[in-house]
Amino acid sequence: MALFGFGKKKDEEKNIPACACQSDCATFEATEEDANKVKIEDGAMSVKVLGVGCASCHEQYEQAKAAVKSMGLDVEVEYITDLQKVVGYGAMSMPALVVNEKVVAMGKVLKAADVEKLLHKLGF
Repeated sequence: MALFGFGKKKDEEKNIPACACQSDCATFEATEEDANKVKIEDGAMSVKVLGVGCASCHEQYEQAKAAVKSMGLDVEVEYITDLQKVVGYGAMSMPALVVNEKVVAMGKVLKAADVEKLLHKLGF
């Protein structure tokens, strides 16, 4: 019966990756130990969203903009879709969030509140 999908548990939740490739991509989110690696030069901060132009990447871009705005930061969130630039950051799954040239999250769409928590964790 398992051949046709019968007998499967109804409580199983199907995880749909946020990545455009729809495969089992690795996810990553910065920890407090990573906060020391995100350098602040002259108080300047840069926030970038790396993506391939899919709906998940656009959603991450909008969530990041909303988080920065609600925190009252004077930072423009940049959306990068150039594949060579994306590869240069070493992000292997999209969308990816970059703060001060360091990948701090990838492979999942963070809500604005989660982006805020992450930025606070990094010291902003």
